[in-house]
Amino acid sequence: RSVLVGDLLVVAFVLFLLLLKANAIAIGEFDTGAAAKAHKAKLLLLASDASDNAGKRLCGFARAGNVKTLKLPYTKDEISAATGKPGCSMAAVCDAGFAAALIKLLPEADGDAECLMRNERTGKRRNNA
Repeated sequence: RSVLVGDLLVVAFVLFLLLLKANAIAIGEFDTGAAAKAHKAKLLLLASDASDNAGKRLCGFARAGNVKTLKLPYTKDEISAATGKPGCSMAAVCDAGFAAALIKLLPEADGDAECLMRNERTGKRRNNA
């Protein structure tokens, strides 16, 4: 039987729950940043309805830890319901096998495109705030 797109989302969500059970995921902004900076994160995840500021923070974490990012097809509410952590917009997968499985299951999800954006006028990132 062929796997439908909806089925893939369910499988990805079950995989997300397995990450919780295996303690192979850091959830929330503080834990995600710590995992990325310690080079423990293998993949950074962002909720589909996360704010622009959260996306920028995640990109900063990705650059600091040299980690790929993936925008999930799940909202903050859906992730929060599964994890029990309210308002969760980002997470870090700390297991290479789980990270590869998520990337394979969600090929249509947005990847590193946002983190590679640069200033259009100069072609450089802005260094001062």
